[in-house]
Amino acid sequence: MRLSAPPASRRSRQRGGFMTGLIIGLLIGLAIALGVALYVTKVPVPFLDKVPQRTAEQDLAEQEKNKNWQPNAPLAGKNPARPVAVPAAPASQADESASAAAPTARDPASILADRAAPATAAAAASAAQTGKAGDIGFTYFVQTGAYSSVEDAEAQRGKLALLGYSARIVEREQSGRTVHRVRLGPFEEKAEADDIKDKVFAAGFEAALVRAPR
Repeated sequence: MRLSAPPASRRSRQRGGFMTGLIIGLLIGLAIALGVALYVTKVPVPFLDKVPQRTAEQDLAEQEKNKNWQPNAPLAGKNPARPVAVPAAPASQADESASAAAPTARDPASILADRAAPATAAAAASAAQTGKAGDIGFTYFVQTGAYSSVEDAEAQRGKLALLGYSARIVEREQSGRTVHRVRLGPFEEKAEADDIKDKVFAAGFEAALVRAPR
């Protein structure tokens, strides 16, 4: 007995029912996805909602602070004024001034000063010994600049290298930013560090003495 094929109209109805069910399923899936997305966007995030929101005034204040920020501010005021060269007077005027200023007789003040000279020299020697004792436990650096850009710090180190100084760059957090400090040293004695600082300053660089524990 042979089975007869279903009529064409029945096959068309089955195919149409399958396509209708597929479309309905897709629409339901899209509706569910849309509902989940809306729910997620409206539900507050536990951690983000606890962070205080910045106001426009705070943003403007932060911009003004960043605009006026100077990484070399700690060096301000630490360098003495550069000496101004005074033109020498002619030899004739210098001789006349010397002869006019020369005392004709020893006054009591000069005699007392001569007597106090040995005591003054002894006090200076004692202060020098005290300074050396204070150097124990510390090393010294000469800082020639602090920059927010590592390229500027490298340029400063290159300028010092042309003068024969071997500097290094030290990074440190300052006011929430990374500052690149250019330093010479370390030096074991303060006198040596002061001498290098004066030479660097005379060469046209900013210089400040920094003391650090050993």
